[in-house]
Amino acid sequence: MKQIRKLSILIGGIVAACAVVFASVLIKSATANSAEPFDAAATYNSKCAKCHGRDGRSKTTRGRLTHSRDLTKSDWQDDVSDERIYNSISNGKGKMHSFKKSLTDAQINSLVSYVRSLKR
Repeated sequence: MKQIRKLSILIGGIVAACAVVFASVLIKSATANSAEPFDAAATYNSKCAKCHGRDGRSKTTRGRLTHSRDLTKSDWQDDVSDERIYNSISNGKGKMHSFKKSLTDAQINSLVSYVRSLKR
């Protein structure tokens, strides 16, 4: 009897964990497919500009403290691939944290394009 009860609790926990994971996937998918288009500039300004600056030149206090990359430099823009920018946004780099849990692949790709638009 005790073994059946323990097994029931274990199975219930597994089912609950699966439900949480499934719900988070559904929420992320619903957000990605919502009627509102993704605004890469607004997302950049809310998540990236604190360090990289609204203009991408990293002339913010936090940017200086964290040695954030100047995203406008043409030599860097010419040398770096879209894949590398994508990976930096997705996985983080140095003091920059990861955004793969809060942004979809399509949203990260939009941010890559926005970063490209900052080239001077």
